[in-house]
Amino acid sequence: MTRDLTGIENVHSFVTLAEELSFRRTAERLNLDQSALSRRIQKLEASLGFRLLERTTRAVSLTQAGRSFYEENAHLLRRYEASVRLARRVADGKLGALTIGYMAFAATELMPSAVARFRQLHPHVDLNIRYIRTQGQKIALAHDEIDAGYMIGPFDHADYHTLPLSDDPLYVVTPRGHALQQIPVLTPADLAGQNLILGDTSEWDEYRWRLDSLFSAEGVALDVTLEASNTLALIGLVAAGLGVTIYPESLIGFLGRNVEVRQITHPAFRSCTVLAWKRSNRSRQIRDFIEVAKMTAAPAG
Repeated sequence: MTRDLTGIENVHSFVTLAEELSFRRTAERLNLDQSALSRRIQKLEASLGFRLLERTTRAVSLTQAGRSFYEENAHLLRRYEASVRLARRVADGKLGALTIGYMAFAATELMPSAVARFRQLHPHVDLNIRYIRTQGQKIALAHDEIDAGYMIGPFDHADYHTLPLSDDPLYVVTPRGHALQQIPVLTPADLAGQNLILGDTSEWDEYRWRLDSLFSAEGVALDVTLEASNTLALIGLVAAGLGVTIYPESLIGFLGRNVEVRQITHPAFRSCTVLAWKRSNRSRQIRDFIEVAKMTAAPAG
């Protein structure tokens, strides 16, 4: 029995890695050390007798055999996990379940407000929340791993509904007393040549792509001198005087006292947050959550 459980764990680890194609993100998602994840994959390959992955220092990809093994087992694992969740809900007396994904810009107000209200109105629904970057949420929605996701928008796809929740102006975040704070009207051109500290492309890919598009349209090349993977590190680096960063308004109230902010004066320099869900998902739980999300959306402005 122990050997069977270990085998299931190894297959689950491989399926997750096949979806992320990153040992770091997969280890974080599974709450494992990267070394433990590597051992699981090695044991699985040894037991199967063939390679599942091609690994270099920069990238991970599936072999042909690995692709076939993933496609078969991903379906089986999803059915197994769904049956476990259903049985657990029955055992706990729950009447339904809902899994919501969210990214950093929704973490401070939009998602918590909706979750708090939903739990008050529907206490018998088993509600789970998961932090996933925007691109990861799209994959998770497609695989039915989450029911809805708070993501950077817009997101236009024939298979999904989206609900716009906020449209935030963008702000420059600087160390206290920075020269940018003295400019009467701050425009995108004023950031040319500034040392920028931005989220790394593995975690902030959608936001980075949108920033690049906005500045490129204004003929401004971004000079990214440092990267970090989370909000706290970004603000710490800015406060230490190593550069400036750019945040949507939704995060401004949570930055602390060691930095200052200025809005970028340009009508296009805004960040949109949407809630997305599958058109085919017509469960009562998702309909109820969408209604709550509408009530907690940021007012237009």
